Amino acid sequence: MHIVIMGCGRVGAELAQTLERQGHTVAVIDRDPTAFRRLGSGFGGRRVTGIGFDQDTLREAGIEEAGAFAAVSSGDNSNIIAARVAREMFGTKHVAARIYDPRRAEVYQRLGIPTVATVRWTADQMLRRLLPSGSEPLWRDPSGAVQLAEVHTSAAWVGERVSRLQEEAGVRIAFLTRLGEAILPTSQTVLQEGDLVHVMMRCDEVARVEEVFAVGPES
Repeated sequence: MHIVIMGCGRVGAELAQTLERQGHTVAVIDRDPTAFRRLGSGFGGRRVTGIGFDQDTLREAGIEEAGAFAAVSSGDNSNIIAARVAREMFGTKHVAARIYDPRRAEVYQRLGIPTVATVRWTADQMLRRLLPSGSEPLWRDPSGAVQLAEVHTSAAWVGERVSRLQEEAGVRIAFLTRLGEAILPTSQTVLQEGDLVHVMMRCDEVARVEEVFAVGPES
């Protein structure tokens, strides 16, 4: 699909490059033309200089045919205004805004505008690395019966096959994150130190699964 991104800081540039590598067409908006240098010479998408919530600027970026819009500039107000314009004026289906103030993020989330509260997300991720325990839900199905979660895994599982962990926990390991890269495990995949384990499981099984992951393999 075509995707429009407002803001060409580090997040916006990384997002644009990732989406383009995945085969999407991308347009990036920034009021500072020098910001586009972050995209690199290999970026093939549009570079649009202007204000991200200006309708003419959005049209130049292709918002009318866009399937998604991301507002990731450094200003909360600009991000939320741009997200609302994209959704309400142009009917863009998938819209998200980065918000630094977590209290604002909660308000806008209730208004139906998906937000990423940068400070809270960063703090949560740091805590997960400093004090790893339990599980961190990443997604739930609409019925609330099934969830995808990152589950803390005891060091005792390092060197064991993923298939054994799945068998003892009775769950499906959806993927691993290893050195920042996602890996789809096979029956031969062995857990390594530092792997983050992402699990699909029933919500009523979370406590049992956490216990299996925390204790280690049965002897």
